Amino acid sequence: MKEKFLKILLNPKYIFGVYLIISVVTAISKYLRGEYAINNYLIFKNVFFNTIHQKNLFIHYPDLYFDLNHYGVFFSALIAPFAMMPDWLGISLWNIANTFIFIYGIYKLPFSDSKKAIFGLLCLQEYITAALSLQFNVALTGLLLLSAVYIYERKEVRSVTAILIGIFVKIYGIVGLTQFFFIKNKARFILSGIAVAVLFFVLPMAYSSPQFVIQCYSDWFQSIVEKNSENQVLGNMQDISLMGFVRRVLGDASISNLVFLAGGLPLFALPYIRIKQYKHYAFQLMILASTLLFLVLFSSSSESPTYIIAVVGVLIWFFLQKERTPLIIGLLVFVIIFTCFSTSDLFPKFVKENYIIKYSLKAVPCIVIWLRVTYELLTKDFEKNYSLN
Repeated sequence: MKEKFLKILLNPKYIFGVYLIISVVTAISKYLRGEYAINNYLIFKNVFFNTIHQKNLFIHYPDLYFDLNHYGVFFSALIAPFAMMPDWLGISLWNIANTFIFIYGIYKLPFSDSKKAIFGLLCLQEYITAALSLQFNVALTGLLLLSAVYIYERKEVRSVTAILIGIFVKIYGIVGLTQFFFIKNKARFILSGIAVAVLFFVLPMAYSSPQFVIQCYSDWFQSIVEKNSENQVLGNMQDISLMGFVRRVLGDASISNLVFLAGGLPLFALPYIRIKQYKHYAFQLMILASTLLFLVLFSSSSESPTYIIAVVGVLIWFFLQKERTPLIIGLLVFVIIFTCFSTSDLFPKFVKENYIIKYSLKAVPCIVIWLRVTYELLTKDFEKNYSLN
């Protein structure tokens, strides 16, 4: 019985099946709670309808939903099939589609089946947090994984397409370009990227107008600038990042993002000087891990559902380790408890409100891991010290 249980537990097909089931359960549970619970989905589907009617995508529509949309006009093409369905079905299939991209990204990683299964289990809690928000972060994580894997597989067109979907939807996808130095056929990547970018740019014009789409990109830029300013508030549900942690501990919301980026970007870029390590897939994947962590830790827009991106980065780092010392295991446990479960019922409400949220403590374990990843990228021999099996 025990062996049968372990066989199931270590089979990624079963674990991925659980993900798909959870994607439906979370979607339906949100739908049954009413419009307030599915507000994010209402924002998403109305990106499509507002595009058709050529209405500003980035202003308030209190009769349709609360809060604002921050996704690009290209997103209207992705959400269109779901938007035209009844909400209960559209939400379910939307969550399934996001989840499929995510688990396919994990499936394509060069780890053994048992590692992929454990990988899925360890980020399940963070996945549930993201799936309940009905956001694009789940799919974006999968796209970033696929963009890196496709570069290693020399499938440049697929890689740049994955990156551009992320860029045209949420800007964040631009970090996929951190793998650019590992591309063998850079000309094909660039030329195909230009072609795909043009296609993505003009596609919404087919059901709106060129003038509207061009105006959308101007409005989008303005909305992102305004959102960044709004996020830098002490104690809100945004800015759960390295920057937010420092700002909240010091009690000074006025500290500019540029102060942190001035130190963070050079530190992030420094491992690229190790050109001889480029040929090792483990080095490329560790750069990916650093990228996923950096994206979340240096964004004032980071919130709890965003951490599916960072936790996947942590798990890539962990499963690349050839020797899992007590320190390595301890750091992983630190992340699982204080990042993945810090917003769950495992922590009392008083602790969550007065410490976890107030000081952005969810970010702290990932900050420690990112510094560790950077240290390893700068000092380790990736042929000898890391394993893909």
